Amino acid sequence: MGVENLPRSIALARADGGALAVRIVDQRRLPESLVYRDVMTCEEMIEAIQTLAVRGAPAIGVSGAAALALYAANESEATSSACLVSELETIASSVSSARPTAVNLAWGVERALSCAREAACESVSARDVAKLLAGDVQAMIEEDEAANRAIGMYGAALLGRGSRVLTHCNAGSLATAFYGTALGVVYSAFEQGKIERVYADETRPVGQGARLTAWELGRAGVPCTLICDSMAASVMAAGKIDAVIVGADRICANGDTANKIGTYGLAVLARHHGIPFYVAAPASTLDMALSCGAEIPIEERDPSEVSPCIPEGVSVYNPAFDVTPAELISSIVTERGVFAPSSIMEADRACSE
Repeated sequence: MGVENLPRSIALARADGGALAVRIVDQRRLPESLVYRDVMTCEEMIEAIQTLAVRGAPAIGVSGAAALALYAANESEATSSACLVSELETIASSVSSARPTAVNLAWGVERALSCAREAACESVSARDVAKLLAGDVQAMIEEDEAANRAIGMYGAALLGRGSRVLTHCNAGSLATAFYGTALGVVYSAFEQGKIERVYADETRPVGQGARLTAWELGRAGVPCTLICDSMAASVMAAGKIDAVIVGADRICANGDTANKIGTYGLAVLARHHGIPFYVAAPASTLDMALSCGAEIPIEERDPSEVSPCIPEGVSVYNPAFDVTPAELISSIVTERGVFAPSSIMEADRACSE
């Protein structure tokens, strides 16, 4: 048992014949089966992102860069690095728009493009550019784990012994390359003997809490109680929650935060009950170009996620995310430390230095 018993959700591999592959945990198959899938092409990676085979802001950031690396290694017939960069620039927007809310996806794509452009300026071959892109994806995987472990360390310091934590969606190892953001805080605190129990919201309509978070915590040996989303208020009122910790898909310059639908309601409940509400996310989730949450693009997903059988004449509204105002957030935890939402630009500057 323990965090090392968790699978690595994304890794580079070699398929038969030596072609580059990105091996992901197919999260659509959990918790019934732990299934690994080798993704070989850019289009396959876009499909994996859109269908939630791979998900979680940090993980899809790596996946966005990996999509370009796969194209360069397995699909491009470019004879020069300049031609390859041109091709990558053409497909980049399709990758970035696969899921619009998580800024990490566009961040990962832009990092890969920058890597390719810099290499092309040095007049290396197209094949060498492809190798450099794959190497940078591997670096991103390692950097993500290191960032998550730092988030865990900083976040654990906010919790006292015997803490009972409520979390929403899945911001665990599955949502990252490894370790997790919100659950990274839990894992670090658990190793320090601080966690008594985690209450995991089921997270309707796709059930990331019920399918993924509960599975992760059980595999890691962390005491977990699964609850329906509508039970959170009752559990708080009963005095069973000491802190709420969630992840984020985008954090604006004023500290407003987008996360899985239902997060905003939890923040309101936490404020009413006097419970601290923490957001844990890496620097790649910061978007200082947006002044406030009203500017965040909110992805709307297929109505069938809400119900497979919708009565005739009934419409369905299925936003994947909502925005939590900065004033409801106690602190934001990044790999650079703990920040007040109003001071989140300091975290951005620290990560740029």
